[in-house]
Amino acid sequence: MGLTNKVPEEDVQKTFNNIAENYDKLNSIMSLGTHQKWRQKATSKIIVGPDNILDLCCGTADWTIALAKRYPHAEVIGMDFSQEMLKIAQQKISAAGVTNVNLEIGDAMKLNYTDNSFDTVTIGFGLRNVPDADKALKEIYRVLKPGGQLICLEAFKVETPVIKIGWQMYFNHLMPLMGKVFAKSQPEYQYLDDSVNKFVSIKRLAEMMQAVGFKNISVDTLMFKAAAIHSAEK
Repeated sequence: MGLTNKVPEEDVQKTFNNIAENYDKLNSIMSLGTHQKWRQKATSKIIVGPDNILDLCCGTADWTIALAKRYPHAEVIGMDFSQEMLKIAQQKISAAGVTNVNLEIGDAMKLNYTDNSFDTVTIGFGLRNVPDADKALKEIYRVLKPGGQLICLEAFKVETPVIKIGWQMYFNHLMPLMGKVFAKSQPEYQYLDDSVNKFVSIKRLAEMMQAVGFKNISVDTLMFKAAAIHSAEK
């Protein structure tokens, strides 16, 4: 299908390195303060009782930490391509006192793990930033154990007519302005806006998962379809 994010990977990496220190604050602004509740709902979709979890594109490790607390017996790996985001993540993990987490730097399109390694793979607000989401999905499928689960939480372009106008105003104008005011990072937050608007639809992502080989795909939409949880099994 081609690239799902046409911004060069090194530019995306630089963007996240630049905004790492302010990412958590502005992530709350971007999601209208709901992103933690969304992660909680996404976590509730895990039914396999995992012994090991890979949290891809983990960023500053909010979901990684939540998973480690929810499954204290499990080994949780948080992986991201941004070294600066991982530095913040390590500070938060230490402060949270969780001991079953390891952080690794890596590429979601080329995972350095053997086939059938993980019970669960999660990816939150990260798939749209990968140059080729199809490659990432194939790699996730490869490293999952048979019967393992993928839980994907992602933001999407709002298509509901009544909601669309207000959402476009918020994302296209107010959010980049807040990025400039709070983090001196208007270009970076303009990228985050663009990455949502140019990513595939909720329906298309489910189709891509099915094409890779995933089964039992379910979709839970959030906030007027501004975000969605896709859960699927290998």
